[in-house]
Amino acid sequence: MEYAKPYLGYEEQVDKLVGLGMGGSKADILGRLEQVGYYRLSGYWHDYRRLDGEGFREGTTIDAVWSDYVFDRQFRLAVLDAVERVEVYTRARLAHKLARETGAFGFENHEGLPRLGEGDYKRFIDKCRSKHKISREPFEVHFRDKYGDTHDIPPYWILVNTMDFGQMLTLYRGSSVETRNELSGELGVSARVFESWLVALNVVRNVCAHHGRLWNKELGVKPVIPKHDVRWHEPYEVRPHRMFSMLTILGYLLDYVAPSTSWRNRLVGLLDGRGADKLRRMGFAEGWRECPFWKPHASDSGDKAD
Repeated sequence: MEYAKPYLGYEEQVDKLVGLGMGGSKADILGRLEQVGYYRLSGYWHDYRRLDGEGFREGTTIDAVWSDYVFDRQFRLAVLDAVERVEVYTRARLAHKLARETGAFGFENHEGLPRLGEGDYKRFIDKCRSKHKISREPFEVHFRDKYGDTHDIPPYWILVNTMDFGQMLTLYRGSSVETRNELSGELGVSARVFESWLVALNVVRNVCAHHGRLWNKELGVKPVIPKHDVRWHEPYEVRPHRMFSMLTILGYLLDYVAPSTSWRNRLVGLLDGRGADKLRRMGFAEGWRECPFWKPHASDSGDKAD
């Protein structure tokens, strides 16, 4: 099918939105469109459309739409803050354990990453080599200048600091059963559960890094919820479909990797400005404040999903 939507200038876009029932001054609407664009902002006013698709519900304003946009931006930053801490911790622990188990350059032999298939192992090594070759990070330049005649990839403790999240996930997947179990056991979960969390966090991180809409995202890749830890199920069932599960997982992991952080308290402060319906769309169902992972941090003040 040929794409036939015509170009519209800013003033024409404003007139279109006003005609569809968007409230607010034309100057305010114009300003928001100039800042972020019609298409990007449309993801936030979609929730305000009438069920028949003919315009916006009565009372819809550009200020309400913009409030959702600003919240999502702040929410992404909060989530990315937690993901970064988990990512850096996992990199560091993997480097320590793998170097101890297989040597500083244990990745040079396929046996050092026994759970990777031949093709996955080759792609992993090729990507590590390629990134190291073109990196301008001072510590990598120094390694190339001093040791490049012998090593085309630096040792684990340098290598993990050049990896993206996907490479780190591959490294964890390829590690021996003993290494995987040791690392996940330090976090109080099985290797299978932790791997599923890393996969889901990689998706969430990519959304954050590309400034995508996150607050009401339904997770296409669902994390595994621990079966035998009652805190995940009573008196509130953590379900893996929306962002509530990822926030709970991040809070849980931060208790291990950054136990002094006030991240959950800050997040609850941000969420307290949201209405009950918007919280439900994030997965905060009735009774979420009684979840053991949230109860110490979720006061009875502010808007609730229950």
